[in-house]
Amino acid sequence: MHKQRQSFSQVLQYRFNHLLTSRRITNVFITTTFLLLFNSLSLQANQYEAKQNKMPLSLEQAIKRAQQNDPWLQGSLYRQHSMEALSAAAISLPDTKFSVGVANLPFDSFAFDQEPMTQFRVGVQQAFPRGDTLALRQKQLSLRSTQHPFQRAKQRAEVAVIVSELWLDAFAAEESIRITLENRELFDYLVDIATSNLASGLKKTRQQDLIRARLELTHLDDRLIVLQQRHDVAVFKLWQWLQTAIPQVADNLASIDAQHDRMRLLNHLPHIELKHAELLQNALPLSAQTLWPYVADHPSIRSIEQKIIASRVNIDLAKQKFMPQWGVNASYSYRNQDSRGHNAADLVSLGVTFDLPIFTHKRHDHELQSAISDNDAIETEKWSLVRNMLAALEAARGRLIHLSKRQHLYESRLLKETHSQAEAALIAYTHGDAEFAEVMRARIARLNVQIDAVAIVIERMKTIVQLNYFFIGSNAMENNIQLGGDHE
Repeated sequence: MHKQRQSFSQVLQYRFNHLLTSRRITNVFITTTFLLLFNSLSLQANQYEAKQNKMPLSLEQAIKRAQQNDPWLQGSLYRQHSMEALSAAAISLPDTKFSVGVANLPFDSFAFDQEPMTQFRVGVQQAFPRGDTLALRQKQLSLRSTQHPFQRAKQRAEVAVIVSELWLDAFAAEESIRITLENRELFDYLVDIATSNLASGLKKTRQQDLIRARLELTHLDDRLIVLQQRHDVAVFKLWQWLQTAIPQVADNLASIDAQHDRMRLLNHLPHIELKHAELLQNALPLSAQTLWPYVADHPSIRSIEQKIIASRVNIDLAKQKFMPQWGVNASYSYRNQDSRGHNAADLVSLGVTFDLPIFTHKRHDHELQSAISDNDAIETEKWSLVRNMLAALEAARGRLIHLSKRQHLYESRLLKETHSQAEAALIAYTHGDAEFAEVMRARIARLNVQIDAVAIVIERMKTIVQLNYFFIGSNAMENNIQLGGDHE
C-alpha cells in the first residue's frame, strides 16, 4: 500500500513538472495563480481575526480582564514596595558627622608654629535617636506596608462587583430589546388584523382601534430607543474597565472605539452561586452578632485593623520623645613645634552628649495626647465601617429574599397567566367575542411582565454579587463568581 502511494505521488510530481515545462502554462498564468492563492489566504486570515475579535465576552472574562488592567492595583503594589524600602532604611543610625579645622590660630600672623596652643583638629560625632525610636519606626512602616495586600483584595472584589453589575445591565438591555422586537412583530400582526377587519366592515373593529394599535407601535419604538441607550451606556462603561492602562491614551482612542464596536456579550446568563446560602433560611432580621462572623475576615476590616496597630506604634513613638537623645564625639588635635623649637604633645578629646526634655515636656505631652486621639479615631472608624457593612449586608439579604419570592411568582404564575390571557383575548377577538382594546391590553400586559421578569432575574443576580462581596475572606481575590452553565 505504501509503495502504491509513493508511486502515485511520484506520478503526480512528474506530471506537475511536465506541465511547468510545457509551453501551455505561461508566466502570466503562474503569477495569477499565486496572486489568487495569496488573496484567498489573506481573506481567510482576516475572517479568522474578525471572528476572534467578535468572540462573545463572558462575565468571568470581563472580571478577569478588568482586574488585570486596573492601574490602581499596580499602583498599590508600587506603594507597598516603597513602604518596605523605607522600613528597611528606617533602622539605620543618623549619618556620622566629621569635622576638620584649625583651632587657636594667632590672628596677628596666622602662623601655625607661633603659639603652642595652635592645633589642627579632626573630629567625629555620632548621634543615637531617643530610646527605641528606630525599631519602632521600622515596625510602623512595616505594618503600614501590610495594609496594601488587604487593600488590593478589597479593590479586586469591588472591581468584580462593578463589572458584574455593568455586564448584567448590558445583558438585561439586550434581552429586553429581543423581547420587545418579538412583541413588535405581534403588534404589526394586530395592526394588519385591525386594518383588514376595518376594511371588511366588522362591527367589533373601529377606526380608533387602528389608531390605538399604531400608537402602541410608536410606544414600542420609543421603548426600543430607551433600551438601546441603556445598553450602549452599560457597554461603554464596561469597556472602560477592560482597557489597558497606557500613557499614550490619545494615540489609542481610535483602536479603543473600534474594539468597543466589536464587543458583544455572551448570549446566556452565567450561574452565580451565593455563598452562605443558609442566611436565606430565616426571613426575619438577623442580629449583628449573627452576621459579624461572616464579615470579620473581610479585607477592608483587616486593613483598618493593621492601621490601628500601626497607630498604636505611633503612641509608643511619642513616648520616646520623653527620653534623652545620646551622642558621642571624639577628636584628635595635632600641634606643631613652637617658635622656640619645643615639641608640643598632640591632644585627644572624648565626649558624650545628651539632651533632656526639660523645657519641651509640655509639648511632648500634647504630642502624646494627639497620638492617642488618632488611635481612638481609627478605632471609631473601624466600628463605623463594621456597622455600615452589617447594615448593607442585612439590607441585601432581605432584598434577595423578596426578589427570590418575586422570581418564583413570575415563573410559576404571572408569565403563564399573561400568556394565556393574551392568547385567549386574540382568539376571542378573531371570533368576534371581544373588542380590539382588550387584545391590546393583554399584549401590553404580557410584554410588561416579560420585561419585568428579566429585570427581577438580573436584579437578583446583582444582589447575589453584592452579598458575595461581604463574604470574601482576606485571602480571597474574586472567587465569588462561579460559572456553571445557563441560567434557567
